[in-house]
Amino acid sequence: MKALVYTGTEVVEYRDEPDPVPSASDEVLISVDACGLCGSDMHAYHGLDARRVPPLILGHEVTGVVQSGTRQGERVIVNPLLSCGFCDFCTEGRAHLCAERELIGMRLAGAFADYVVVSEKSLLSMPADMEVAHASLTEPAAVSLHSVNMAERALHRPISEARAVVIGAGAIGVLAALVLQSKGCADLYIGDTGELRRKTAEQHGFGHVYDPITSEPAAGSFDVVIDAVGSNKTREASSRLARAGGVICHIGLQDDAAGLDTRRLTLQEITFIGNYCYTTADMQAASKAIYSGKLGNLKWLEHRSLADGASAFSDVHRGVAAAPKIVLFPG
Repeated sequence: MKALVYTGTEVVEYRDEPDPVPSASDEVLISVDACGLCGSDMHAYHGLDARRVPPLILGHEVTGVVQSGTRQGERVIVNPLLSCGFCDFCTEGRAHLCAERELIGMRLAGAFADYVVVSEKSLLSMPADMEVAHASLTEPAAVSLHSVNMAERALHRPISEARAVVIGAGAIGVLAALVLQSKGCADLYIGDTGELRRKTAEQHGFGHVYDPITSEPAAGSFDVVIDAVGSNKTREASSRLARAGGVICHIGLQDDAAGLDTRRLTLQEITFIGNYCYTTADMQAASKAIYSGKLGNLKWLEHRSLADGASAFSDVHRGVAAAPKIVLFPG
């Protein structure tokens, strides 16, 4: 098969790889229809993820057709998050907190390829007429939905009454903004340091767009702050922007440097929530929201062939990709 293989820092190669073969009784072969390029893939590309050791096929935002097992021929969305299935977290529906959690494209081969092997338990049904590029957004949309749901539970008032800001106009930030809008949050800001992404955000109406470097909104003015970057600078900004009694949701994992103003959070009773991944219910809800049009027309997606994957990584790295999400298509 053809695959896009991460072979070293800032290097991915489109080349021939052996076809994967299911090795366990619960594993199935998937022919990949589409797979999205994630920020965590970029983290590996930059040589900053010790868990992703080259050579490795990255990619986990995947949809395709089952080629083996009892569901052969079915079009599916893959939940790429794996867990033990037996611990307290798994049995109570929070498998994303399992100590044995794993993700395809991390240590296991991912889906930037013609084929990928996954557990049959990871398969979610997909409407026959759902666009495959849209279906591949299910996993990142679930991340954003999970974050907004957690913020909603922590707020003192309904989220439809909240003033919200999203830091970062990549896919997670954009999808968080769209989830907020779908829940009636109209007073919404979105900031990004990239000019091209700001233009895309303005064009598609993701909120009041601003450049964090030159025009940050007033301090202490937001009920909800979604940090979809996760750097020391964005944690500093989150600490400034949250109002007393507000909520900060920290999704991004760019670095683990300092930045959070814990004194202000304490004195102003600001809730800080770390957000990691999603539940299976979040995946199902995200798929339904995408299919129903609840998250808009998704015309901001960029489609590229898997063979063009190296340039996609390079364009994101150099900041010349205007789209919040690039989806790669094998063949």
